[in-house]
Amino acid sequence: MKKTKVSERSERLEKLKELRKNKINPYPAKSNRTFKVKEIFKKFKELEKSKKVFCAAGRLMSKREHGNLIFSHIKDASGKIQIAFSKKEIGADKFKKFKKLIDIGDFLEVKGICFVTHKGEKSIMARGFKLLSKAVRPLPEKWHGLKDEEEKLRKRYLDILFNDEIRAMIEKKAVFWNSVRQFMENKGFLEVETPVLEVTTGGADAKPFITHYNALDLDVYLRISMGELWQKRLMVAGLEKTFEIGRQFRNEGMSSEHMQDYTQMEFYWAYADYGDGMKLVEELYKYIAEKTFGTLKFNIRGYKIDLGKKWVIYDFLKLIKKHTGVDVLNTSEAEIEKKLKKLKIEYDKKGFNLTRAIDNLWKYCRKNISGPGFLVNVPVTMEPLAKRSEKNPQIVERFQVMLAGSEVGKGYSELNDPIDQAERFNVQQKLRDAGDEEAQMYDHDFVEALEYGMPPTCGFGMSERLFSFLMDKSMRECQIFPLMKPRNSSFPRGN
Repeated sequence: MKKTKVSERSERLEKLKELRKNKINPYPAKSNRTFKVKEIFKKFKELEKSKKVFCAAGRLMSKREHGNLIFSHIKDASGKIQIAFSKKEIGADKFKKFKKLIDIGDFLEVKGICFVTHKGEKSIMARGFKLLSKAVRPLPEKWHGLKDEEEKLRKRYLDILFNDEIRAMIEKKAVFWNSVRQFMENKGFLEVETPVLEVTTGGADAKPFITHYNALDLDVYLRISMGELWQKRLMVAGLEKTFEIGRQFRNEGMSSEHMQDYTQMEFYWAYADYGDGMKLVEELYKYIAEKTFGTLKFNIRGYKIDLGKKWVIYDFLKLIKKHTGVDVLNTSEAEIEKKLKKLKIEYDKKGFNLTRAIDNLWKYCRKNISGPGFLVNVPVTMEPLAKRSEKNPQIVERFQVMLAGSEVGKGYSELNDPIDQAERFNVQQKLRDAGDEEAQMYDHDFVEALEYGMPPTCGFGMSERLFSFLMDKSMRECQIFPLMKPRNSSFPRGN
């Protein structure tokens, strides 16, 4: 009869008691590992020839008994190697303890020498072993066949353990953000840190998370941008090139492109405009792709993307007019709402206004854009922090990176006119008071800072959405530990 996981756990708890009874510490603090598995393979011929005893360590992944010989594999972060435990080599007592008390999933330290089996497998002949950590729960037998995505994300540590693709993705993500940092530093940008807790949220249209600051008895918000209004204060202060990489939070819906808690990078560049920003961002994205993936060509959501080809300039006004017939600079909320219904586009009626109406219409149109390219000519009502175009004051100097039917980065010539900024904040506050929870808050301190003078500045932000697009996966899949709704444990606490 096959053992249940509950009974296996109970058996392992009994083994834990027996280990302690035999004065064997099941959770020692130190390991004397000499080489990682990858290093053992690299030096294998040298170690085999010298018969030098060394120390390896890792998780026991298999255990096959053949009389007085047990073959196992241990795995560390660098690889997996076979270990032979011989009764003759390690002694009858040690062999008995290994056979009886050591399970698959346990972490072991193994002393031994290199040898090659008669089947040609490079292995270690154990001369001794030490338990480093007793696994009380058994590892799943068929993790690769698991179809439940929720279970995989909930027990992500097991997904990483059994799935080399997930491990490789995590390593790629580290390279991704390191490449962003390298690029910005190579271009002379200074990395800064700005507040995560704010009295007023700024820098984006988004619903914030609210928390309470006990020491000041004050409700505060988790930031919804990577310190946009703070970094622009640094431009006022005389710094000319800054950037920040960090976590930001938006209390909104979840989708393949949206998370509530994610990593963002924003830079601010004095004496530059959105045209300069587009040139720098194109260079940045190519650098990231080459460093992280070793290519500029990607398959994303059915689109074949080549970041190396000429980037297209997409006109927001012309695209909407082409696909819907609506002139967004000469329309009304009622007209767009009528068009949304005709196109069978679902939208949230709470806090609905002209800005939200245009945005819903745009989301219908953008799915036809493959990219790479930049979206420009957005109405001023949609971007309260961007500078107006001198050629047409109804639009702003904003650009968005377009890839595979979506936006994966946004920048603009920053608004540095304090009077215009105050007026736009007033409009946003009225929208907010009318029920638009994503409208921006009036930041009096920021307007005051602008009154001291801020030079012409280009700002830009991109999130880990870009990484998920280049991986052709959802943002949730690309987070190491996405937030999961709690559920009751299979076993009571303390059992």
